[in-house]
Amino acid sequence: MKIYSTAELHTIFLKSDGVNIDTRKLKDNEIFFAIKGPNFDGHNFVKKALEGGASYVVVENPEFLLSDQCLLVKDVEKALQNLAKYHRLTLTFPIIGLTGSNGKTTTKELINSVLSQKYNTIATEGNLNNHLGVPLSILKITKEHEIAIIEMGANHLGEIAFLSAIAMPDIGLITNIGKAHLEGFGSIDGVRKGKTELYEYLKSTNGIIFYNPQDENLEISLPKNIKSIKYVDKIIETKAFPTISFIYNENEIHANLYGNYNLLNIRAAITLGEYFGLEQNQIKKGIEDYNPENNRSQFLDSESNTLILDAYNANPSSMVLSVENLASQDIQGKCLILGHMLELGEVSKSEHENLIQLIDQSKWDFVMLIGSEFEDITIPKYFHHFTTTNEAKSYLENVKLKDKFILLKGSRGAKLEQLIPAL
Repeated sequence: MKIYSTAELHTIFLKSDGVNIDTRKLKDNEIFFAIKGPNFDGHNFVKKALEGGASYVVVENPEFLLSDQCLLVKDVEKALQNLAKYHRLTLTFPIIGLTGSNGKTTTKELINSVLSQKYNTIATEGNLNNHLGVPLSILKITKEHEIAIIEMGANHLGEIAFLSAIAMPDIGLITNIGKAHLEGFGSIDGVRKGKTELYEYLKSTNGIIFYNPQDENLEISLPKNIKSIKYVDKIIETKAFPTISFIYNENEIHANLYGNYNLLNIRAAITLGEYFGLEQNQIKKGIEDYNPENNRSQFLDSESNTLILDAYNANPSSMVLSVENLASQDIQGKCLILGHMLELGEVSKSEHENLIQLIDQSKWDFVMLIGSEFEDITIPKYFHHFTTTNEAKSYLENVKLKDKFILLKGSRGAKLEQLIPAL
């Protein structure tokens, strides 16, 4: 019974139109990898994949060798990861790897938007930044591309080191180090150690680090004897609300991003743009062309209110920045609708208490908290708390807020975007 090697799989891969692990998104002539997870087994979809146009199916269970199109390996997940590593070694152009507690996806998209003004770029799609997403992202890169930007996420130690060994970035940056995934990392020091695994990889390969010199966590973590480039800092903010405008090198740039904390992400994109030789007008166009989506810092106007939808994820660090930013704005009708923060482990209660204390220091027209993590915490009487988003939506449909500026932010599990029709 033949077991296929990584080299043999790569030869087959080059004749295909890519790989897939989800038959719902499968396209003709793609290779389907029958990944096994804790709650599913891709082998159950082998027949469907073949009927759906897969050129080949990679399996680890011999019982699912249904035709000559089925290729047997020892471990499907490892085969996918090893194939990505093998493919990466055939690519000769720069790959940028980035991670961080907050702002990874926005920074990735800004860098891609800027560099694409001059180069044929490719970047991680959506949030495909884990042990499966990174290999899938690498396997989308072709020799026609000129620069790739790969996002890497992590919720425990060792994960960034593992993903770096797959993506093999030549250039790396960490957006920041904050209170994210504390349940897995254990502490903020654990987060720092986990994220800076990217630095250690780049040190071992003589790579280049781009970093924010104003972030002490990052500066003290820089390895010795490695090439490092500081973010540009000559940015003059001209407007911070509702979206950011600023002057850089005498160019006035109007970004489609809310919150002055996004200036850090913009600085990263400008720095990479200059490093790769873009003209100032190209950098300006790249930043101005980027429009956030997927529930990340989206600026929306409903029939009744103005909304900032930042509901893809939340942790204590990003929540504080968002709340403080809105509190500082001199506008009427400021409202907060916040979902609970997940994956905080033993510090969940104290971090939610800290958030409530922060909110209570400013004046708000309306405050709503959603999620079970806010339970068993003393909440001011003027706050509204609901355990589920559906309960909150029913309340909002009756209250009918009008002429308000509303920040919606919370962990993905809260699904705050479901509240939009009620606002």
